[in-house]
Amino acid sequence: MDLLITDVTVGDRPGRAVAVADGAIAWLGDTGDAPRADRVLAGDGALLTPAFVDAHVHATATGLALTGLDLHSRSSLAAAVAAVAAAHRAAPSGVLLGTGWDETGWPEGRGLTRADLDAVVGDRPVYLARVDVHSATVSTALLDRVPGVRDLPGFAADGQLRLDAHHAARQAAYGAVSAPQRAAAQAATLDAAARLGIGTVHEMAGPEVSGAEDLRALLALAAGRPGPRVLGYWGELAERGGLDLVRELGLAGAGGDLFCDGALGSHTAALSAPYRDRPDTSGALRFETAQLVEHVRACTAAGIQAGFHVIGDAAVDQVLDAVGAVVDELGVAAVRACRHRLEHVEMTGPEAVERMRAWGMVASVQPAFDAAWGGDAGMYAERLGVERALGANPFADLADAGVALALGSDAPVTPMDPWGGVHAAVDHHERASGLRPFDAFDAATHGGWHAVRAEHPAGPLAPGAPADLALWATADTLSAVLAGRARPGCSGLVVAGRVLPL
Repeated sequence: MDLLITDVTVGDRPGRAVAVADGAIAWLGDTGDAPRADRVLAGDGALLTPAFVDAHVHATATGLALTGLDLHSRSSLAAAVAAVAAAHRAAPSGVLLGTGWDETGWPEGRGLTRADLDAVVGDRPVYLARVDVHSATVSTALLDRVPGVRDLPGFAADGQLRLDAHHAARQAAYGAVSAPQRAAAQAATLDAAARLGIGTVHEMAGPEVSGAEDLRALLALAAGRPGPRVLGYWGELAERGGLDLVRELGLAGAGGDLFCDGALGSHTAALSAPYRDRPDTSGALRFETAQLVEHVRACTAAGIQAGFHVIGDAAVDQVLDAVGAVVDELGVAAVRACRHRLEHVEMTGPEAVERMRAWGMVASVQPAFDAAWGGDAGMYAERLGVERALGANPFADLADAGVALALGSDAPVTPMDPWGGVHAAVDHHERASGLRPFDAFDAATHGGWHAVRAEHPAGPLAPGAPADLALWATADTLSAVLAGRARPGCSGLVVAGRVLPL
């Protein structure tokens, strides 16, 4: 045996041990019966669980937020502008990147504008993503770097960009990130994930998110250092060559953040009925259904998993119509074998849930969204009205129908926080929509492996399963941690049988 972890609590049983060989679990039993091993790691009574899987991450953007300008905690426009000014003084050259501002609770009653930015940074390019990362405010100097941006859908003279104008500005901003800055940001994300007991992240890349070179660099970085593994997705339609990169890099799938719509906070998620606070719009669908049919058909025929960013109910229904068309053409068995993914699934009804179940689809969800914006007085209620807000993120409906769930953070939209995500899935604002504690934990661990079609048939702690294990500094059992909504610190992480430095 390569490694023996002794004296740990597994589930609700203390005094257990786990032996590891060739990167997989080889034996599980009582410490007193443990086999000999080359290396022994004393658990000292710690709780041992499967390592978490964060099923939706943007590593470079997350790392830039961790190491750069993070506006999540700014409670006013004035505070956000002051933070921008301070960041500019601290590092006055290059493109200034930031994320996380949210105007919905600001006393000034408005968001950042380019005039606000120009006043404190002058002619420096600045890109500041709103908290949902589906709109941003940019400085005049950045606008001047994006040819034709003023003619694109979503452009606004005040610098608050949405839709295609936002995508173009984001590409320009992140394209200006230097290779060393990118590597440092990616490493910061993986290091932070390890400290949180996350053994694997699903990187949701795409031409409008971070670019192919960014994805290549991330995969190379992860392969060359101890740390969480990275499973990559590429969100580009097959008609635009999206499957080529999937094959070249051996990615988990062709999708992830393939943006079929936007986000609720930016009024760009595609709804079947108008926004309550903007009755002039219902958001926007980005593709024709025929384009999605072609993508699902190409992926299914190749045995490649497709995935789609869908937040509004109109976007969910459009993708399911496309999947249904391919079911009619290629058969339900071929579609089920691919486990096509829907990312976010915030708004959906019984018919859509049943179609997802019947076609073996995976719902990748972010419980922190409900924790941050749900309920009868949050941003969802402001955007959708109370009735629709309380029906959002129907985790229990999906789970009870037999739809596979995988939990993620969508970092940097919300921070990587796996225990927080598990507890948020249980403590949903709408009580009937919450998951049972063990179901939530399973969706945050085993669910991530099911989502990439790589789960062990006997479960994540069975002999033969990958040795991806987390040790937690608590004397409690897993039942007690879940019942008490505790967030124990990670005291050890093993990925593919390798003990990682924390």
